[in-house]
Amino acid sequence: MNNLSFPIKFVFQISTLANDFTAKDSTGKTVAYVKQKLFKLKEDISIFENESKAKVNFKIKADKWIDFSAAYSFTDTEGVELGKIARKGWTSIWKAHYELIDQHQKLQYHIREENAWVKVLDSMLGQIPVLSMFTGYLFNPSYIVTNLKDEKIARLKKEASFFGRKFEVSKLTDIDVDDEQRIVLGLMMMILLERRRG
Repeated sequence: MNNLSFPIKFVFQISTLANDFTAKDSTGKTVAYVKQKLFKLKEDISIFENESKAKVNFKIKADKWIDFSAAYSFTDTEGVELGKIARKGWTSIWKAHYELIDQHQKLQYHIREENAWVKVLDSMLGQIPVLSMFTGYLFNPSYIVTNLKDEKIARLKKEASFFGRKFEVSKLTDIDVDDEQRIVLGLMMMILLERRRG
């Protein structure tokens, strides 16, 4: 996932049991195929080069069993850690808040839900049969990535779509390639967790 052309679109599959999605750049080229292993006590995500699943470029693994405060490490094909994302425990119950940590174990970015009420309404109406299929057109939460100076770096936004399966990542300022990759990997893991929360 080098030289990414933003915006990046995440499109979840609705025809499979697995929680997986394709990431495509602004030209429509597939930059990753993300697949989460089902029925694992610890999260185990493979990020393939494309839909053929012939080559794994990255892995994301939890540092503990399923837990709302687990951290998720990103590694490359050599097993080298590139960074991690961690949910900010109790503060994430109402409004999602994650921390993105670099390869030196230093806090680098925050990822926060921009409006918690959007997710609450989306989740409530999503419990109603039939109507749940259309909430993806009504409520579209967004998440902002900020640096330690509180400057906006990137945004992930749910797009209006059937079953709420489409998301878009926009870059809001220039960032280096390593950070770009770390942010996209972090947002991939975060959206898997947030979709499961409802």
